[in-house]
Amino acid sequence: MNNTENKNLNVDNSAASSANVDNAAAVNWEAYSKKTHVLGRVLSMITLVMLIGAPFLIGSYLGAYPDMHAVWKGFLSVGIVWLVSSVAEFLIYTPMLGSGGGYLAFITGNLINMKIPCAVNARDMVGAKAGTRENEIISTISIATSSLVTILVLALGVLLMVPLQPILRSPVLAPAFDNVVPALFGAMAYKYYRKNMHIALLPLIVMAVLFTLVPALIGSTSFMIVPSGAIAIGVAYFFYKKSAKK
Repeated sequence: MNNTENKNLNVDNSAASSANVDNAAAVNWEAYSKKTHVLGRVLSMITLVMLIGAPFLIGSYLGAYPDMHAVWKGFLSVGIVWLVSSVAEFLIYTPMLGSGGGYLAFITGNLINMKIPCAVNARDMVGAKAGTRENEIISTISIATSSLVTILVLALGVLLMVPLQPILRSPVLAPAFDNVVPALFGAMAYKYYRKNMHIALLPLIVMAVLFTLVPALIGSTSFMIVPSGAIAIGVAYFFYKKSAKK
């Protein structure tokens, strides 16, 4: 056997080994995804039952069971509005977070203020792309870490609530607490706006004018994601078609 045949044999063996590794990784990832969906669905159902059942259980125990007619009337008046935003958030955030991160984020809540910024920042730090396996792992780890830190901070807050009340209620710090979330999202958003300012400019102007003219919409930011996202997609498509013609 000459040197050329040895080299070809080594190349074939390397290609076969690489293919075996890829196949094994695909099988492991498939098993991981199935277990994630099973656990996510089971825990989501348990959480849903606990969230809905807790008020009725407490009310029954305390002898203050709510009037079901009033409950359904209140639910319908609010639920119809939030149904649209819930579907929109699911369609927008799930591709960003993946299955594991998505289940964790929707179960623990506080997506806009905490989970999404944490996952996006972690993804950018490692350079992962949305829709990849790396992004799913990073999102899951970052959201789990965020949830644990949130629980720890809340526990400390409960313990220190009484001693810190004079500071928390200080009129000097009140404006700072009112602007924590806008400051957080403004700093994060600029990083993305700077990359695609030609796409972000129109949605920013339209939403700013709309919220200024109709201040009541400020409380429906989740719902307003739909039209602002549609505008951004339309602008991006316009520039794509314009560049394709060139």
